[in-house]
Amino acid sequence: MPNQHSLPDVLEKIYENQLALEAAIMELSLAIERQGDATVDENVREALSTIGENVGQITQALKKLKTDSHDQ
Repeated sequence: MPNQHSLPDVLEKIYENQLALEAAIMELSLAIERQGDATVDENVREALSTIGENVGQITQALKKLKTDSHDQ
């Protein structure tokens, strides 16, 4: 069975989080510029949901990487 928590997988999730944060901040910026938009809340929540979905896997993988590095 392949390692589900490899460094490349973790880095990919971190990258996805970075993109999600970027999108959320951009939406907030645009909302301020336009003084409000009905879809901004939904878009921000979707971007932040991506972060939430990745948190568990990132945490587990980082713990594994730290454990593996201590064992070597």
